[in-house]
Amino acid sequence: MKLSQLRTFVSIADSGGFARGAARVRLTQSAASRQIASLEQELDVALFERIGRRVQLTSEGDDLLKRARRLLADADAFGDRARALRGAESGTLRVSARPQVIETFIAPFLPRYLNGSPGVEVQLIDSGRARQIGQLDRGEIHLAVMAWGIERFENRLLYPIHALAAMSRNHRLRKDSALEIAKLADEPVLILNRDFGVRAWFDAACDNARVTPRVILESESPHMILALARFGHGIAVVPSNVDTVPSGVCVRPLIHRGQSVGRWSMIAWNRERFLAPYAKRFVNELVDEAERAFPGRNLIRRSPPLSRPG
Repeated sequence: MKLSQLRTFVSIADSGGFARGAARVRLTQSAASRQIASLEQELDVALFERIGRRVQLTSEGDDLLKRARRLLADADAFGDRARALRGAESGTLRVSARPQVIETFIAPFLPRYLNGSPGVEVQLIDSGRARQIGQLDRGEIHLAVMAWGIERFENRLLYPIHALAAMSRNHRLRKDSALEIAKLADEPVLILNRDFGVRAWFDAACDNARVTPRVILESESPHMILALARFGHGIAVVPSNVDTVPSGVCVRPLIHRGQSVGRWSMIAWNRERFLAPYAKRFVNELVDEAERAFPGRNLIRRSPPLSRPG
């Protein structure tokens, strides 16, 4: 059994098909098929069921997939450790974050980091918090940018993210310097779906305030609900790290009993797995970047500060 076979197996499982899976590991479809056939023959287990042009993991394949991920993560960590021992400053760094964080924070930072680390390839993975936890546990990623609160991971704080209420400049609540969550009880609300951290913070604040918001739209697009708010179709609840706020939109911090609604973000890693020197440098430089400038800093100047986690 070869690691290349396991990589092909995992890639096909993640991609849901031989063609896409083979492309991800830079093989032809026929070469990937031969690798899987050889692996199945060696293990004497069917890994996939072929259903027309689609493939589906067998129950045995689903069980072995978890172990294949662990083996590959351990092999990668073994290689990282060996490179560190010989003083090499090269390797692959897998960093997970939500698309919004990648767009507004990591993308502007990357060129400067890569300029000082020419031997490092940074792979960005689009993942939400629930997936990031499993990916860190299994060693599929080295670093994750997520909301603070998972204490079993090593972490460094980055910047605060506040929940904001965005509305038309003609809205009657625009005169408030900050918006108590209770005032949303009679307002049409535009909200992001549960993949966004701000949704969990907003829901928790509403529960504490005993408010049931009148949600008229749940979306995965901050830009769309901001556009609707601009034209008076409700109050949009968005995180302060949105990349742009359109003209004609009035933004106010959401508060509950005078306290900001939100959470600090952090960059986290699994303390039980080896972290290469270039990964540690990525962490340090990203923290420095957050101290100099972070997305949404201009939007939260009038917000009550979020308590910095100890």
